[in-house]
Amino acid sequence: MTPNTLPRTALLERNTIETRIQCTISLDGSGNYQIDTGLGFLDHMLETLSKHSKIDIEIIARGDTSRDDHHTVEDVAIVLGEAIRQAIGEACGIERFGEATIAMDEALARAVLDISGRPAPVISLDLQREQIGGIACENITHFFRSFATELRCALHIDVLRGDNDHHRIEAAFKALARALRTAVSITGTSIPSTKGVLYE
Repeated sequence: MTPNTLPRTALLERNTIETRIQCTISLDGSGNYQIDTGLGFLDHMLETLSKHSKIDIEIIARGDTSRDDHHTVEDVAIVLGEAIRQAIGEACGIERFGEATIAMDEALARAVLDISGRPAPVISLDLQREQIGGIACENITHFFRSFATELRCALHIDVLRGDNDHHRIEAAFKALARALRTAVSITGTSIPSTKGVLYE
C-alpha cells in the first residue's frame, strides 16, 4: 500500500430541517478559506483553523439561528469533521499524531490529536462568559466534541491560562489547527498502526 497521491479533497453537503451546509476541503492546500455560517464569531474561528492548518476550507451554512446558535455550530462541526475524515481516506502515510501549544496574548492553549479511528474528545476551555459573538460558550466546547466524534479522533484541548475568553477560544482553535496540520501530513508509506487499519 502506498500513500494517497490523489488530491486529498472532499465535498460534503448536509441538509436538515435545522441547517443546510455545504463544505469543500483540501488537506494539501495553503490555508485559503471562504466561510459563511451566519455566525460571525464562528466564521472567524474557522478562518483561523484554515489559515493555521493550511487546509483549504469552504463552508456555506444556513441554520435556524433566529432560534439559537446550537444547531448551526454543531452541524458545521459534524460536516467539517466528516469531510476531513473522507479526505484522509485510508490514512495511508499520514503522521497520525499532532500536538501544539499556542499563545494568544495572555492566553495559552494546548491541543493533542490522535487520528486513531476512535472518537475520544476531552475538552477543557474554562470559559467565564455565557456568550461570545452570538454563540453560547458551551457550544464552543460542543463544537470541538462534535468535530472529534466525526473525525473519529482522540482530541484533548486544554486552555492552560488566560483572562480574555476571545483569546482563550482563539488560542484553542489555533492549537487545534497546528496539531491537525501535523497529524494529516504525509510522512510515511504505510498506515500508522500495528493493526494495519485506522478507519475500518
